[in-house]
Amino acid sequence: MATILDGKALAEQCKQEVKKAAETLARRPGLAVIIVGNNPASRVYVNSKRKDCEECGFFSEEYALPEETTQGELIALIEQLNQRQEIDGILCQLPLPQGIDEEAVLMAISPEKDVDGFHPMNMGALLVGKEGFLPCTPYGIMEILKAYHIDPKGKQCVVIGRSNIVGKPMALLLLQKHGTVTICHSRTQNLAEICRTADILVAAVGKVNVVTADMVKPGAVVIDVAMNRNQAGKLCGDVDYPAVKEIVSAITPVPGGVGPMTRAMLMKNTLLAAQKHQA
Repeated sequence: MATILDGKALAEQCKQEVKKAAETLARRPGLAVIIVGNNPASRVYVNSKRKDCEECGFFSEEYALPEETTQGELIALIEQLNQRQEIDGILCQLPLPQGIDEEAVLMAISPEKDVDGFHPMNMGALLVGKEGFLPCTPYGIMEILKAYHIDPKGKQCVVIGRSNIVGKPMALLLLQKHGTVTICHSRTQNLAEICRTADILVAAVGKVNVVTADMVKPGAVVIDVAMNRNQAGKLCGDVDYPAVKEIVSAITPVPGGVGPMTRAMLMKNTLLAAQKHQA
């Protein structure tokens, strides 16, 4: 019987720890969240982040900008927020409307306030093993593995997906913990064969049932990052959960697995930023 890796319960525990630590600071940690346009999924995420800030005792500000906002206007707002001492973290919700260069926007956020961990300086710090803000989803996955005493050391780790937000940093974090890492992507040949070698399999594609039971080694640990909707409109991940959970040793559910931990790590990064700013 597979262990269900309960990210929801673990996230609540993490947020309580963050709240306690925040109470020891001279002022509350502050997070500014920017949302541009009317993407419904983005609105759900932003509302969740506001709720997380309330739970952790943080100060939060939301900037809901219209779809027609220009790149220059958005970067000007970020530069203002960079200068404000009471704002410890700045988060710009992705995706951005067409015509806005996401990379330029992320570059505009001060690395010291980049609590999403997307700035090249923080990504570079991760690459060479220096201190910096970790991208929240891979960070959350590593915390799940740690909480359930799943050690990547010496294990075959397969990551499906090579995005800057999940796939690449996930591979680097597993490498830091001495895993042997293979990254797979849309051009990978023999995907099923490679997946069957994995002791730890991380699926971050965004496609329903891309990982089926015949692709998973018995006893493996499976981490499902994606949040998709199937034909019936039900939330699901990349993994055929009912079939795969019968053969693995541990698996994250969707929802209630990686998602809550991503949000909890955003709170943890914002706390870390506040601690540095108040040191």
